[in-house]
Amino acid sequence: MSPEGRNLTVTAHALNATDRRAHYGHDGAVLWLTGLSASGKSSLAMALEHALTALGYSCYVLDGDNIRTGLNANLGFSPEDRTENIRRVSEVAALFADAGLICITAFISPYRADRAAARSRCKKAFHEIHVAADIAACEARDPKGLYRKARAGEILEFTGVSAPYEAPEHPDHVVDSGVESLDQSLQKLIAYVTANLPGCFGTVVPSPQASD
Repeated sequence: MSPEGRNLTVTAHALNATDRRAHYGHDGAVLWLTGLSASGKSSLAMALEHALTALGYSCYVLDGDNIRTGLNANLGFSPEDRTENIRRVSEVAALFADAGLICITAFISPYRADRAAARSRCKKAFHEIHVAADIAACEARDPKGLYRKARAGEILEFTGVSAPYEAPEHPDHVVDSGVESLDQSLQKLIAYVTANLPGCFGTVVPSPQASD
């Protein structure tokens, strides 16, 4: 149903993208990190936020577990709930980007259709980044013990074990966190951002200080 059909009127902002770019020194963007559980998404997202902020960018991380304690606390892990989880997150991420910020998301987001819908909502601001550790590497790492619980049948519909992960076919960028160190993957992401979202960045890049 259209906004008019629900008696809604969209209110235009007084600021436009040019105004926001002048304020922040860069365009808004959504850096959508997708990958298996324990691939390193959260570690990379938090380290990237820290590094980009030091370089002069304005950014914020939306992390999968964090969002599920608040905004999406009522959702489970069925295919339908996973789709709704990504729908809500991508709508929020699109607002962050429209505001002129760099929104870094860290979600498994296992379905290609859901990520395509997220790209559609975020439009040209969307950058799909595959954190491409394979399941063997993720299961060997398994800091939360989730793969062990899934193999024992204690967690149902677990991505990579009892639920599918549809890897990106044409991501905008790839980091192979299964073989790269956190710092190597981080440096690749920083290089991608500075090449594609040039802004008021400097030269000091802090060391990673996060865990997945």
